[in-house]
Amino acid sequence: MTDHLYKAFIDSSGVSTDTRSIQKDNLWFALKGPNFNANQFARKALDAGAIAAVVDDPDYVVDDRCILVDDGLQALQQLANYHRRQFTIPVLGITGSNGKTTTKELVRDVLARKYKVLATRGNLNNHIGVPLTLLRLTSEIEIAIIEMGANHQKEIAQLSAIAEPNYGLITNIGKAHLEGFGGIEGVFKGKTELYDFISQNGGGLFVNSRNERLLSKARAGVKEVYTYPDEGNDYSAELITSQPEVEFKTNSGKKVRTHLSGTYNYENICAALCIGKYFEVNESEAIAAVSNYLPENNRSQVIQHGNHTIYLDAYNANPTSMSLSVQNFAAVQGYKVVILGDMFELGEAAPEEHTAIGELTAQLDFDQVIFCGELMKDASKANSEAQYFKEKADLETYLKAEQWPASSILIKGSRGMSLETLLNSL
Repeated sequence: MTDHLYKAFIDSSGVSTDTRSIQKDNLWFALKGPNFNANQFARKALDAGAIAAVVDDPDYVVDDRCILVDDGLQALQQLANYHRRQFTIPVLGITGSNGKTTTKELVRDVLARKYKVLATRGNLNNHIGVPLTLLRLTSEIEIAIIEMGANHQKEIAQLSAIAEPNYGLITNIGKAHLEGFGGIEGVFKGKTELYDFISQNGGGLFVNSRNERLLSKARAGVKEVYTYPDEGNDYSAELITSQPEVEFKTNSGKKVRTHLSGTYNYENICAALCIGKYFEVNESEAIAAVSNYLPENNRSQVIQHGNHTIYLDAYNANPTSMSLSVQNFAAVQGYKVVILGDMFELGEAAPEEHTAIGELTAQLDFDQVIFCGELMKDASKANSEAQYFKEKADLETYLKAEQWPASSILIKGSRGMSLETLLNSL
């Protein structure tokens, strides 16, 4: 990482990798993909107002405003790491198979009650998103929260090396990205690369004590381990109900109602409150933060839609998150409809895992179960009373004609299914 590049960054108004959204005096990076070479847009970036363009192909050096590097992505990552090292603030890395974005936002809102917080925007949590987040660090920031996503081993290790977190949280280990990780053992090994980094470099971990394997791994390598959510932990609260929305009682006797549903979100809330307690956020302020938090982007949303209550969790899905959602939804009272779509990135495990979901729905008390997508055919075979639609368009036609009584409706599927569009048909 050259002094020239860091000076250009300091003089810039921020970093951009997209000429379509570039701002005046941005430092623009040309990032190549498997099917495109962004170097060809260097002149366009400069014409759009970039202070400089970082390129890794000498054929596209337009003028002295171009900074030639060996590899654009590597330069971005090295710049982010160098910039991160200019700060001595707490940096919290968050990863996990499910719930990491919701947990990150809960932690952000809790800590923001006392500190100036930088947090990952949306799900910009990969090898590009993490550097872009770090490069938003300024002298005003007091705590940074870096979400880390991964679909294969060594990815969390790489992101940790870039962000250098001194605190870590793994929300859970589940059956996500099984194809890339090589099975559930690969998921555990890949996600706990965050623990490995903290163990080798010092810092603290926040751990869900209900996951004995994570707790054992954490305590084996890290001195500072802070636990939740049960009695006897560093932070605990009593769950009153998880449906239709999480309500719990604090140790001080306060009853708290939230806008999130499901036991898994109770655990995510406790994670945020545990972190808030560690960083000495006033309890009343922390409670206000979690009770006021409104989920969005099709994640754990409870929506009143006509005379129906929709439980929309259509941002993504894997066998663990879908199983938990279905089991939690079974506790809802009244007429219950489950609409489930394909789970992607499961590789050879796809038939078995979809079949297991079908079997689960057959065991629980639902008034109607609907499966949608090519992979969900295996689920439909395991539940003979369920309805099956290979194409979403056919399901939409069915829903428009169906007249259910006032119902609670769970909608969940992988991002590629875009099941949130079904709301237009209900």
